[in-house]
Amino acid sequence: MPPMPDQNPTLTPIEQDGQIDAAILCLLIDVDATRPWSFDEIAREMGVNPTDSLNRLYGGGLIHRLGGFAWATRAAVIADEIR
Repeated sequence: MPPMPDQNPTLTPIEQDGQIDAAILCLLIDVDATRPWSFDEIAREMGVNPTDSLNRLYGGGLIHRLGGFAWATRAAVIADEIR
């Protein structure tokens, strides 16, 4: 399970967004759950509206989207394995 975003009020909105983006990407990269995730599943799992994060991750080339589903790109999975 991915780390949940920190609710630390000392973080800037940009830092909070970064934590949420990272947590969602971890969820999508998880090798035990590699599959397309529906936006609703992501929202339930993370407890946040994933729309902005998914837009940023898609814009950065880290995820694919089709209809109401998202999954990690091969490059994102390999980069995580290298790390």
